[in-house]
Amino acid sequence: MTAPMAPPELVQLLTPEGERVEHPDYEIDLTAEEVRSLYRDLVLVRRIDLEAVALQRQGELGLWASLLGQEAAQVGSGRALTDADMAFPTYREHGVAWCRDVDPLHLLSLFRGVNHGGWDPQEHNFHLYSIVIGSQTLHAVGYAMGIQRDGAEAATIVYFGDGATSQGDVNEAFIWASVFNAPVVFFCQNNQWAISEPLEKQSRIPLYKRASGFGFPGVRVDGNDVFACLAVTRKALAAARAGQGPTLVEAFTYRMGAHTTSDDPTRYRVADELEAWKLKDPIERVKAYLFRGQLADQEFFDKVEAEADALGKELRRRCLALPDPAPEAIFQHVYAEPHALMAEEREQYLTYLAGFER
Repeated sequence: MTAPMAPPELVQLLTPEGERVEHPDYEIDLTAEEVRSLYRDLVLVRRIDLEAVALQRQGELGLWASLLGQEAAQVGSGRALTDADMAFPTYREHGVAWCRDVDPLHLLSLFRGVNHGGWDPQEHNFHLYSIVIGSQTLHAVGYAMGIQRDGAEAATIVYFGDGATSQGDVNEAFIWASVFNAPVVFFCQNNQWAISEPLEKQSRIPLYKRASGFGFPGVRVDGNDVFACLAVTRKALAAARAGQGPTLVEAFTYRMGAHTTSDDPTRYRVADELEAWKLKDPIERVKAYLFRGQLADQEFFDKVEAEADALGKELRRRCLALPDPAPEAIFQHVYAEPHALMAEEREQYLTYLAGFER
């Protein structure tokens, strides 16, 4: 008698050619309308990202961290969240922000330098962007421990990249989450490049296997497969809410663009690698699935493209209309209560500025 085959290391439910496949540990049953909705999310999120890159190139944003190629990982995991769950992003989770109903203009205003993050984390259960690499993992675990003590039926999810797994904060977060059985999902978007360092310089083993050393499960999912990302994240979040503790999800994907708009990826990676990943495009595989199953016609795709173009144009208009903050606004919201030193520095700065008036 032959032994049963082990499940494949990479969880995949939709092939790059748009063919639906099964996995023994992860099931998902989506209606045609739900698939069309996921496709719309992917297209609109990419359009927001492309518009932001263009705005930065034209000097309208100081910087932008593109999500190009990572749309499925973000939309799939983002749509797995309930209203009660809390998400902790890095600075690239524009797709998750979309799924949490954060106005894309708030993202652009941050990178335009007119505020420090213009959305209320409690309103959307989506925390502010974290620029410090890996620090948000500790915040997420602390929040999850609070959920645990409140007895709430909720979980947290925290996003970080493959490079962040080398940070002390991330490993400390793993320890705390494991020891206290915190209801948190660690969602690592392994896009192969930590700025200019390849994955092999981050780990000798697949990243998801690191979880076992801390005492909780890890899983690697096809990060360009929105179905698989949705199914895997749903299961991990459900386990967290049920008191089963943390899970590390490694979304195996690829950063198609630069690390940020200040980066030149042609200096450290080859064009052939990029071309190979283009064949795994997350949007094209859902489009192929819809065509294959006759779940959408050309009119639907045209409508989504028109909506994306309109969204991009309106976002550009609103971004360019953002007013510059008053110079003294930098002193606001630094401390919750009045602060004598801050008030003194504010007055010194205003006196300095007044010296330029004619």
